[in-house]
Amino acid sequence: MTLPFAREGLPFILLCLAAAGLAAVWARSGGWGMRSAAPALLLALTLFVAYFFRDPERHPPQDPRLVVAPADGRVISVGPADGEDFMDGTATRVTIFLSIFDVHVQRAPLGGRVARYSRRPGRFVAAWREEAGTGNERASLGIDTGSGPVLVRQIAGLVARRIATYPREGDTVARGDRIGLIRFGSRVDLFVPAQWPVAVQPGDRVRGGETPVARMPAAVPGPAAAGVPR
Repeated sequence: MTLPFAREGLPFILLCLAAAGLAAVWARSGGWGMRSAAPALLLALTLFVAYFFRDPERHPPQDPRLVVAPADGRVISVGPADGEDFMDGTATRVTIFLSIFDVHVQRAPLGGRVARYSRRPGRFVAAWREEAGTGNERASLGIDTGSGPVLVRQIAGLVARRIATYPREGDTVARGDRIGLIRFGSRVDLFVPAQWPVAVQPGDRVRGGETPVARMPAAVPGPAAAGVPR
């Protein structure tokens, strides 16, 4: 059975639920004020934590050439990026900011083979700042699509202190597959080859695994692994 929330959230949900149960027992001994309000407050916290870790099903568009957003959130920048060795030259970077109210499960923008995984420690400055992309703690997942490389970078933010990345080098992913999660507010950068047309601009809202953010050129054969999300 598929849980309606990410597995990383289960310990937090159970902890909050247990605290709410203990508070209810405490409240039965009588009295007013915090004693009577604590169970309701902790139950509300439990519901929020479950909401934060929600993991809805997503359905990528049928066109296999469309690159889908790797995360839910708001696009805060689109522009050229140099120096990404996995990208074999100049790339276009699409930066997506996730608030605490967005779904925090990340998804593969295209199908292919994971050719690169790296994780680097760093700072925890606000994720929307430009320097967060190179200075914050981050994990990078490079996917060889057979039609060109794409890179997904999970970046910790001011509150987000934990990054989970599921695939490793040599694994195969399909477009829309779950590839990781960042806790409590964060940022995801997507790098695509510079010649691929981008379909979003700053201010746009995107849904991970569904919203097209770029498109492979028609002359490039579609990726063999761009299948149905797991």
